[in-house]
Amino acid sequence: MKVGMIGLGAMGIGMARNIAKAGYLTGVYNRTTAKALYLADELKVIAFQLPEQLAANVDIVLLCVTADDDVLALVKKLASSLKPGTIVVDLSTVSSDTAKIAAAILAKNQGIFLDAPVSGGVEGAKNGTLAMMVGGDFEALEKARPVLETLTRCIVHMGVTGSGQATKAVNQIMGAGINQAVTEALAFAQAQGLPMEKVIDVISGGASGNWFLQHRGATMTNGLFAPGFKVALHHKDLKICQSMAKKTGATTTLIDMTLADYQQLMADGFGDEDISALYRLKSD
Repeated sequence: MKVGMIGLGAMGIGMARNIAKAGYLTGVYNRTTAKALYLADELKVIAFQLPEQLAANVDIVLLCVTADDDVLALVKKLASSLKPGTIVVDLSTVSSDTAKIAAAILAKNQGIFLDAPVSGGVEGAKNGTLAMMVGGDFEALEKARPVLETLTRCIVHMGVTGSGQATKAVNQIMGAGINQAVTEALAFAQAQGLPMEKVIDVISGGASGNWFLQHRGATMTNGLFAPGFKVALHHKDLKICQSMAKKTGATTTLIDMTLADYQQLMADGFGDEDISALYRLKSD
C-alpha cells in the first residue's frame, strides 16, 4: 500500500516519520519545498513538486494542513489526478461542512474521503499515540486502518462524513475548559505561596488529574510556553466550534470566553505560544 503525506508542520512531520518507519510512505509534499526535500532525504522517499503528482502515485493520501480553505484547495487539485478508489484521509481540524464538501468533490472523480481529525498534540504525533475520530465510509477506513494505526493508540469510526470533525469540535471545547481550569487553579496555587511542583504532583494523582496538568503544569508555572498546540490554532478551531454551535443553538459561554482570552494573547504577541500561555492572563 503506497501512502503520500501532504503537510509537514509540527504534527505532519511526526506522522510522516511513523508512516515511513512502518514501510508505507512513498512520498511527501509541502508548500515549503525545502522542508519536503529535507524530510524526503531523511526518510528516503520522494519529495513531490505538486500535490497532483503525489496523488497519481499513491493509494492513500494523508492531509494535515491548517485551515478549511487549505483542505478544499488541495482536494480540488487531488481530484483531477488521483486513481479511482484512492482514499484521501484528512487529519486536519476543519468544519463538518468542509468535510462534506471535500467528500462530494472527490466522489465525482471516484475518490473516497475520510475526515479523521486527531487529538494528542505534537507528542502524540511524534510517538504514534494519537486518538483519531473518523467520519465517512467504514470499508475505506478498514482499508486504511493499517496505515492509520502507525499514528494512533485508538481509532474510532464516528459515523457519516463530517462526524469525525464534529467529534473533534467536542474535543476542542473540552480542551478549552481544561485549559481555563488548570491555568486558573495553578495561578491560585501560586498566589497562595504553595510549592508548585508538589501541587502539580499531588493533584495529578487525584480525581482532578489530567493530561494537560501533567504535561504543561510545570512548564507554564516556570514561564515556558513552547508549543505544543499554538494559541492561534486553538483560536481557529474554537471559531469553527462557535459557528457550529450557533447553527444548533448550543451554549457557547466557554467558547466565547476562551476566544476572548486567546484574542488578548494574540494581540499581545503570544499567538504562536502553547495554549498554556493562558496562564499569563490568570497570573497577572
